[in-house]
Amino acid sequence: MAVRIRLRKVGRKHQPAFRIVVADQESPRDGRFVELLGHYYPRGKGEQIQLDKAKALAWLAKGAQPSETVASLLRKAGCFAADLPEPPVSKA
Repeated sequence: MAVRIRLRKVGRKHQPAFRIVVADQESPRDGRFVELLGHYYPRGKGEQIQLDKAKALAWLAKGAQPSETVASLLRKAGCFAADLPEPPVSKA
């Protein structure tokens, strides 16, 4: 089972909110997930990223691959260090 750290969309139309979750890469975007790591509010005025850094680092150490968007959010939250794997590059 390959796991990914990715966003799960919640919220209303024109007011998006996302949960940062660990999920099997085969599950749908808003489907089942293994663990909730935090929240991301792109339209928020105050703190946009709420993240449990200890859980995120533990999953990265176990080999979970973050999506490109989550990787940038993890960088902003200060979870990526030099020894952690780089996020995958999308095939465009």
